[in-house]
Amino acid sequence: MDRTNYPVNLLLVDDQIANLEVIASALDGQGINVYVCSAPKQAWKQCVDHQITIALIDVHMPEIDGYELLAMIKGHPLTSHILVVLITGRSMMSNDIIKGLDLGAVDYLFKPLDLYILNAKVKSLVSLIRYQLEVEESRANKENFLANMSHEIRTPLNSIIGLIYMLRNTNLDSEQSELLGLMNYTSTTLLGIVNDVLESSKIDAGKMRISLAKTNTHSLIKNVCEMLAPLATEKRLALNYKVADDVPVDLLADGLRLNQVLLNLINNAIKFTEAGSVNVNVKKLERRGDRVLLLFTVADTGIGIPAAAIKSIFERFEQVEDRSWQQFGGTGLGLSIVKKIIELMAGTFEIDSKVGHGTEFNFKIWFTLAQEMPAGLPVSKGDALPEFEQIRLLLVDDNMINLRFVKAILEKWKIKVDLAKNGEEAFEKVKNNCYDVLLMDIHMPVMGGYETTRKIRSELKSPKSYVPVICFSASITENEKFMALEAGVNDFIGKPFEPADLHEKISALVVHRKSVNESSINVV
Repeated sequence: MDRTNYPVNLLLVDDQIANLEVIASALDGQGINVYVCSAPKQAWKQCVDHQITIALIDVHMPEIDGYELLAMIKGHPLTSHILVVLITGRSMMSNDIIKGLDLGAVDYLFKPLDLYILNAKVKSLVSLIRYQLEVEESRANKENFLANMSHEIRTPLNSIIGLIYMLRNTNLDSEQSELLGLMNYTSTTLLGIVNDVLESSKIDAGKMRISLAKTNTHSLIKNVCEMLAPLATEKRLALNYKVADDVPVDLLADGLRLNQVLLNLINNAIKFTEAGSVNVNVKKLERRGDRVLLLFTVADTGIGIPAAAIKSIFERFEQVEDRSWQQFGGTGLGLSIVKKIIELMAGTFEIDSKVGHGTEFNFKIWFTLAQEMPAGLPVSKGDALPEFEQIRLLLVDDNMINLRFVKAILEKWKIKVDLAKNGEEAFEKVKNNCYDVLLMDIHMPVMGGYETTRKIRSELKSPKSYVPVICFSASITENEKFMALEAGVNDFIGKPFEPADLHEKISALVVHRKSVNESSINVV
């Protein structure tokens, strides 16, 4: 797209109308929208009304001077992005000039105005703004592309993982169980690659966030190692893990991100080790009140990393330029994401490696002890999850395989399940039936998840309009999440998902709704 197609709005603020007319006339050939304001008190409102991106403000004005207006503009989130140039006389002292720059002005123009300099400075700012707009549009397009690709890849991948889950609950001999474990690892690896690409995009956009929740660290280490065990077994490697007895079980942590870090590190260790072992250890180094410092170590007996290459392996798409490394392949994303996540957790990361002997990755993070909290229904991370009582759920998805395996999981928990293939069909079923929960895909033909939720909230009467909605999708961008929450979605779950996570979300919403209903009955 031609950068000149990006609109730029400029506001001139001066109490002298003659000055406004001269400057506006001088800027006529810039190809921008110029607005004028001779009443400083109205300037901020005009900034908002006209979506101003550049403001030229005279310093000496009655009622409100240029500094006050500048502070007002920079101090409000709706206008803080505006590039402000102050206009003043040549006799101004250095301290006054510094004052304006400290408040957020980007430049000064001095009277009497040189119209050539005026046009040159405005042209430079316009170019900068149009470049920023182009970058933002490109970033948004990239995010949408990755979200769509993620959805297209994760949807069939979710079906594969779901079918593996169903097969695990059938009678299998030892060979079949082993093959199923390898299938599970392969699908999990593919999912990890997709996640790495998306996480890389989030890092670019500055949207990666750490979400703390009660996390069982002992179970997390065990689950990660058991997930990767088939790969180690296939290479005849020993995969050992140990969590020290004095490491607290429940901590406030971002379990998803911590899991991602360990998966990447252990997977790399297995990949670059041809003989010997991979050892995972967690130790408590220090405790201060309700906070503990943990040391995580992933050590292997692999090929090692040359000292000159250690720094470069944390750069995205970079790998060691050595044939012994390149034969193992990979995207070059994993370690860069690991480093970023650890930094976001305020942790430190170290590597000790010797070529031909192996590599040891260490990272330290402070965690807060998790307080005991009352739960809705007891949830186990294993396969045997408790059954629900008298729960009716509407499952909405346009993918028939997803419908089949999710329905099988829900029915195993004694949930009565009705099915719908799109949002329009779901709306009619909610209108004519009573459900305790809706589990609905976001991306569907005819009508998507958040459009359906909005229609239920706005067009149906209570209590049907308040039915809890969980949206699940192979990709949920920040914009989609905002739109869904605005429409009235209660919670989200990704694809693929862990059955225990879904169980926990359903439990929380059902318990909350029952408590609200009981409170309403007591009030009546």
